[in-house]
Amino acid sequence: IGSNLVFSPQIGKRGTVTEAPGFNAEADANRLREAMKGTGTDEAAIIDVLAHRTIAQRQQIKEAYKQTVGKNLADDISSELSGNFRCVVLGLLMLAPVYDAYELRQAMKGAGTEEACLVDILASRTNAEIKTICAFYKKEYEKDLEKAVCGDTSGMFQRVLVSLLTAGRDEGDNVDEAQAVLDAKEIFEAGEARWGTDEVKFLTVLCVRNRNHLLRVFEEYQKISGRDIEESIKREMSGCLEEVFLAIVKSMRNRPAFFAERLYKSMKGLGTTDSVLIRIMVSRAEIDMLDIKEQFLKMYGKTLHSFIKGDTSGDYRKILLELCGGE
Repeated sequence: IGSNLVFSPQIGKRGTVTEAPGFNAEADANRLREAMKGTGTDEAAIIDVLAHRTIAQRQQIKEAYKQTVGKNLADDISSELSGNFRCVVLGLLMLAPVYDAYELRQAMKGAGTEEACLVDILASRTNAEIKTICAFYKKEYEKDLEKAVCGDTSGMFQRVLVSLLTAGRDEGDNVDEAQAVLDAKEIFEAGEARWGTDEVKFLTVLCVRNRNHLLRVFEEYQKISGRDIEESIKREMSGCLEEVFLAIVKSMRNRPAFFAERLYKSMKGLGTTDSVLIRIMVSRAEIDMLDIKEQFLKMYGKTLHSFIKGDTSGDYRKILLELCGGE
């Protein structure tokens, strides 16, 4: 059976990238080969193929490319393209957990750490996703992700990340009413109600409890303290610790809204934080980009499409707009 008959499902139901009908891996591989042959590169063809195939379909294209050309597609693309456009295309070629592992690795490589990357990924992925990321990280980089994170972070921020990496969050949906009230009270007493903050209490509740339970805790917290938990976190903490706790709360409340806000902040004002923009556009394209766009419009009164268009240029802009889908 030709590899064009093997279909793996796409990974989410609310993506802008969906399975290409009449998909033929060999034909796509040849088209990419043609696009990179000789001098110059046909970027439009690369965008046309790769931005409109699911991750599973792209894996089959990589396979077909290797069979017909005897070379690695990612290597060829790497030498043909450059800059942010190259980053997007290379990201699209990876399986989701491989891309996450790669991003984490890049964030910790060399001097300095891109904490935003650690926060974005570890605070928003499911247990299963985190376990797979850890496995790929170990396989690819021959190092424990936890060890790597510990080598690059410190203090309570490190402890929160280590907790998230255990992928031990309760993923059921029961709410223990009495416990929710207690959790809210304990967080309040650990923060707003005392001098100094007992951050471990926040960690225990925010990193361990299930989503429905946490939403209940947030409601209770609001009653007890008269404030949103986000507001208290901002008042009580600072730096990376504040960022990671806020990210957990926001992605529990509404994950697409969390990503919409990250995208907005990556583009508003002067300059663009391309690493954040690329990571979210690539990693959510097949999962919940439709919801992210909807939230973006609701929250900022402008389309994500218009923001990307105004903030980027060239082939980089073109491929991001394809991943974003129409207005």
